[in-house]
Amino acid sequence: MSRFGIIDTPIAGLKIVERSRQSDERGFFSRVFCTGDLREAGWSKPVAQVNQTLTRRPGAVRGLHFQLPPHAEMKLVNCIRGAVFDVAVDLRRGSPTFLKWFGTELSMDNGRALLIPEGFAHGFQVLAADSELMYFHSTAYHAASESAVHVEDPRVGIAWPRPIAELSARDSAHSPLSPSFDGIAL
Repeated sequence: MSRFGIIDTPIAGLKIVERSRQSDERGFFSRVFCTGDLREAGWSKPVAQVNQTLTRRPGAVRGLHFQLPPHAEMKLVNCIRGAVFDVAVDLRRGSPTFLKWFGTELSMDNGRALLIPEGFAHGFQVLAADSELMYFHSTAYHAASESAVHVEDPRVGIAWPRPIAELSARDSAHSPLSPSFDGIAL
């Protein structure tokens, strides 16, 4: 029996994962990752890397990052403190939802995660001070395969819920997609 609820999004392969919690007067227990339970959502690889981020200021944006093949990665993004507006952008060549984005609130309170398949860019905007995310990756970071899309790329047109209050120099330097960009071949 799965301890996760799997919710389809309007973009094929991109899933919201709802964790169940066992609560009592001490707090709660929640399974964050289980390959067997997540297989039905599309996770089929071992976890190669786990990262944690802390972002202090509401309105700050991180992203939109991805890795190119052969180092393309699946991610399971969990908010373990605070709240974020988490976004995935479909960059898969030939996809009917190419350049479409989907965003959802992830928070410690709602226990949701976003399962992001290979071929997507990922980013988020902080909604609560001192928000922390924990990411599970199917592939380890590979610097030469790293790429990104600017968070305000007009071809993507993300409607961030708040004005962007902070963006790192690195993320500010990401270029918009060129008009000739036709996606990532997986």
